[in-house]
Amino acid sequence: MILKKKQCHQRQKRLKRNGGNFGEILLNNQLYFASLPMNPLKKFNIWFEEEHQQQQQLRFPAACCLSTIGVDGYPNARFVSLKEVTENGFVITGTLSSQKGKEIQQKSTAALTFWWTATERQVRIQGDVIEISEAEAIQYFKERSLDSQLVSTVFDQGKRIENFEVMQTTFQQKKETLATSIIKKPEHWSGICIQPKRIEFMDFKTSRLHERTVFEGSTGNWTSYCIQP
Repeated sequence: MILKKKQCHQRQKRLKRNGGNFGEILLNNQLYFASLPMNPLKKFNIWFEEEHQQQQQLRFPAACCLSTIGVDGYPNARFVSLKEVTENGFVITGTLSSQKGKEIQQKSTAALTFWWTATERQVRIQGDVIEISEAEAIQYFKERSLDSQLVSTVFDQGKRIENFEVMQTTFQQKKETLATSIIKKPEHWSGICIQPKRIEFMDFKTSRLHERTVFEGSTGNWTSYCIQP
């Protein structure tokens, strides 16, 4: 089961992408990261910024692959949007009644993988999963676009449908009905915080002698080492 809910939230600086849609990411207080020796979360933020600076028109800068253990025992993966980096970890929001939500309920561990084309870098994150607080979930939901709020309210993510035409018709009808209303967060919609236990940074080299650095531990107590390409 998901570990007990706790605050995974200390936002002080926000970098918006795409008007708050798929590419939005929130970065935490840089002073906090700077105060910690050898902190991989600070390194992640630096790499993220360097990628964005080289690709100003990048449509989905916060896109990443979220991997979980399926209920059938097989690995499962999908692309999601990173919403925030906090002192506790990496925040992802979405429908927790979905397949990924069920998988996390069964096994509260996950991995995130980023590949950044401009800087030719990869980041791999493994860790434990906790659910964010209800207050945080409500705030994240308010920041979503109207269409995103409607999709989360109208549909049950991952469930079968008769056909796409029915889906589109249903969406348009609900949009006309709810467009002028304040849409409340559905009960099944929330978020998770992946608390990293292991983070690997790979700087790709054309020589194939890639520079790979691994951080292991937890907040405030990290060790690092290099591994072969």
